[in-house]
Amino acid sequence: MNDVRLPPSDSDAEEAVIGALLIDGASIFQIADFLQPANFYDESNRWLYEACLSLYQRDEAINQVTLAQELSRQGRLETCGGAARLSYLISVCPTSLDIEHYARIVYRLSIMRQMISAGDRIAAIGYESGPDVEDSLARAESVLFGLRRGQAGGDLMHIRQVLDKYFEVPPTPTEDRPERLPYVLSGFPGLDEWLGGLQRADLVIIAGRPSMGKTSLALNIARNAAVDHRACVALFSLEMARDSLVQRLLSSESGVNTRRVRFGQHTEDEERRVMEATGILSEAPVYVDDTPMLRIAEMRSKALRLNYERGIDMVIIDYLQLMQGEGHRNENRVQEISYISRALKALARELDAPVLAVSQLSRAVEWRASHEPQLSDLRESGSIEQDADVVLFIYRDEYYFKNEEDWLAVHPDREYPREEADVIIAKHRNGPTGRVKMRFRHTLAKFESLGSVEPTML
Repeated sequence: MNDVRLPPSDSDAEEAVIGALLIDGASIFQIADFLQPANFYDESNRWLYEACLSLYQRDEAINQVTLAQELSRQGRLETCGGAARLSYLISVCPTSLDIEHYARIVYRLSIMRQMISAGDRIAAIGYESGPDVEDSLARAESVLFGLRRGQAGGDLMHIRQVLDKYFEVPPTPTEDRPERLPYVLSGFPGLDEWLGGLQRADLVIIAGRPSMGKTSLALNIARNAAVDHRACVALFSLEMARDSLVQRLLSSESGVNTRRVRFGQHTEDEERRVMEATGILSEAPVYVDDTPMLRIAEMRSKALRLNYERGIDMVIIDYLQLMQGEGHRNENRVQEISYISRALKALARELDAPVLAVSQLSRAVEWRASHEPQLSDLRESGSIEQDADVVLFIYRDEYYFKNEEDWLAVHPDREYPREEADVIIAKHRNGPTGRVKMRFRHTLAKFESLGSVEPTML
């Protein structure tokens, strides 16, 4: 007997999503990070949502007029039912306030249809009756893995949810600040004096060669801003998993070696310090997303949603070169990075919050006699230098001179720069450039201010 059941779908929910967008176009940021055009079963609804996304990605308003123009430009207006269909969708939408609920229905049924399709593909593998059982099982598993991998990545998660996984700390409600911070302090007096704090709407780049401490500095700034000043920080980690990131924060906060934190090798005193650090960090308004290969549109949607719900004071991306642009663009990597840097600057202005992005440097810095980085070393795109308001380079002599003997052979009159780091302000759109001396504690992956050392001009 043939199975004549229709694939699961809900045309009312699909129409409610489009209708809600026509009523309140700004509500698209609530759903754009997980709902894709392919999730729609009805082809005309799919085209309508795709046109809405096109308007959203160009930062244009979404309403009945603009959507009709976009569909007309694509040659699909009449196919989708014309202007009368758009009026109908507005009239049948119960309310735009429940758009995420409608979108979740559409998304869930789409996954169910994908499961049915995956089942058919697995059945086809079984009917092939291949001679290698392990190969057939591997192919079947890859079908299911592909289905799970194709789902939307994880969302921003409060740091407490990661900490609670390792330490039993009762959640403590965080009181909202009475007013928004005019700027965000990094927690390093020399740097804050030079920059006047991290200014809202600024794109700040922290760059350096591998193992210079870029991620550590970004995490230290996040910790200082969130713990000391109650700044709400959205942290997108494309390189490290949430657990590894939180372990670094715990080590830095508690003063316990990162290796001992990672493997749980604590003395009684260290365990007490780790637990105290856990309590402090649990109350910090830090939200972490560790989705790998994150697209700029997805990150923007997540940041806008958190800003709508909580109010963002700073966004941190680690790191820029791991981000993805728009998949449909036929561009090389340099053009893609240019697009991403422009989008990050636009996001900083849209959120009215500093966006701090970690960036790699090219190998050109290794080939010079002086290994200090220059703006031209920013990897893959000169547009990073152009779009950034502030560019900070991390440089450590200790990185190139691994032991004291090598250093004294070249600099016999200077003391070995153990755990010393220079944060070089190579670009400052609204102020002077300079250099700030800091201490970098390797075992804690932590930057510290060097007492009363004054910033120096470049």
